[in-house]
Amino acid sequence: MHAVHHLLLGLAVNPSLPSHLIDRFLAYEDVCLEPLDCELAQTLGDRSDLSREQAKRLVSAHEDCATVSMSPAVRVLTEADVDPVRWPLVALALLEEGAGNPSWARHLAEVPEYRLRESLAALPGLPDDVTGTLAADPDVRVVAELALWTTSTTTATRLARHPHAEVRGALALNPLTPPPVLAALITGEGLPPVRHCPVCDQEPVPYTRASGSERPGCEPRSGAACDGSHRSTLHELLVRVLENRATPTGAALAFADDGRESVRRALATRHDLPATAYELLARDPSHLVRYELAGNPAICEAAVRVLAVDLSPEVRRTVAHHPRLPLDVLTALTGTVRTGPVLLPRIAEAPPAEIALLAASPDPAVRALVAERHDLPEAIRDRLAADPDAKVAKAVAPHPGLPEAALRAMTTRFGAQVAGRVAENPDAPPAFLEELALRTPPVRKVLRAVAARPDATPASLVACLADSRVRITAARHPSLPPDVLTGLLDHADHDLASAAAANPALPVGEMTRLLPPPVLPRLRATT
Repeated sequence: MHAVHHLLLGLAVNPSLPSHLIDRFLAYEDVCLEPLDCELAQTLGDRSDLSREQAKRLVSAHEDCATVSMSPAVRVLTEADVDPVRWPLVALALLEEGAGNPSWARHLAEVPEYRLRESLAALPGLPDDVTGTLAADPDVRVVAELALWTTSTTTATRLARHPHAEVRGALALNPLTPPPVLAALITGEGLPPVRHCPVCDQEPVPYTRASGSERPGCEPRSGAACDGSHRSTLHELLVRVLENRATPTGAALAFADDGRESVRRALATRHDLPATAYELLARDPSHLVRYELAGNPAICEAAVRVLAVDLSPEVRRTVAHHPRLPLDVLTALTGTVRTGPVLLPRIAEAPPAEIALLAASPDPAVRALVAERHDLPEAIRDRLAADPDAKVAKAVAPHPGLPEAALRAMTTRFGAQVAGRVAENPDAPPAFLEELALRTPPVRKVLRAVAARPDATPASLVACLADSRVRITAARHPSLPPDVLTGLLDHADHDLASAAAANPALPVGEMTRLLPPPVLPRLRATT
């Protein structure tokens, strides 16, 4: 099997693989005593067409691989199929889906392996007694995981009193932590002092690790420090609390003029500050604080205007995506930053009158922004398609409804500059796309778009195979000519051959050839 491993991986994801060939995959372990590797087992486990018996066989041999991310192989199993002692990962996966037996949680809360208890702590809807057991777990990693995911006010209030800073820090990240608890995590009011942190758990105090320093294992983290006050961990806890949307506004505002950059960056992400606070942060000496603020959709117009003339191009580019950007600011920004071929939120929400105004702008950069919106009235759409500026035509090229004549005309005017986006147009006729794909020299953006289209012609796909960055997509396309497809199975590029094996149009005969029946190995004669 190892000699054709790449082909087997392709077959394992092929949606047309017959059920009897899935059985053949599983039979290799039973007959040849040659186990599937984890990658193959996980790939098979991701199939949505496994029978219950196939899933049981796969999970039985490869529980750790087949249960990754609650794979379909686990979803077909029932409570009656699962022994939580034998298959604890499957039991966890079913509990997460609400399909398991609650008694499994009680068993898993007591298992020696902390990773299983940690995974259990992340699950919703645990019985109260199990939650209590996990809250008192001797391993702080388990308790921290519970703090990160709990939805219970009672549990959150209890864990806020935990002596380890890592638990309180996890609680600070939980968006469902009650606001009074978050406020208490900042002030410490009503809480016992923190006695442990990840730094003093590992190092004698006082300890400081310089920022940016490296050492094997990378623990404690760069910048970690503890002199008994758990300084770096409590600072990280504060930042997390300030970033948490559930933290009361008043508690956060107390840090508006804090001298620490990381604290001000956390404040800049909040959506509930008054305009005066946003204006103050917009003039922050740190461009990192201003950058965070520029990406905040809740900031006021005054702050937006300040950021729009920021010295940092990253800040200006980010604020261009603000959903309530004033039109005069938007048009001014087009002359100072390049936003790329994206639909800006302000353009997406603009009413018809504004769209008409912007589409008639003498600035082609402004017209190109409008052209990225692909629900334009026909008159505006067609006018932009005939625009004399290439970037405007390129932006409007994928707009649905454009007639073939308009697509051909802009391709004639601007060639490779617009051809890639023309090929993305959902209404571009397959014959025209084939012409674009067969052009010399080839345009990679055209080939990439064509290879991903369900209506690509066989000739177009063959042309796509000539491009090393596009051919994998083309090899998976069901319209690839059968003789070309089967020829790719022997290609020296294993990724390309694997893509061909995954093609749903691959004949069953070829699948069978790639996966012959397992043969019981001949036993060596004894003398």
